[in-house]
Amino acid sequence: MKVGAITGELELLTRIAPGGDIEAMVRNAGAQDLYTASGSPVRTATLSEHPDQAEHRAAHERILETLMTPGRVESGNEMPVELLDN
Repeated sequence: MKVGAITGELELLTRIAPGGDIEAMVRNAGAQDLYTASGSPVRTATLSEHPDQAEHRAAHERILETLMTPGRVESGNEMPVELLDN
């Protein structure tokens, strides 16, 4: 189900998906419903086949940075941020 932009104070959950990709999900702080971020799962070339906690944390931080970077502005409106280029 697509829900559109999620704004406000958010929480990010990342986990290793089958095949070694990183699945990124967000939710409003304190809420229970998780939504898959656009562009997830993310193929991360820097992850080994069986990433350890440090590798996963580094990938989580890169995804968080991407999601916190404002989107480009078109016609006066900020566009959504996607993980496709991560």
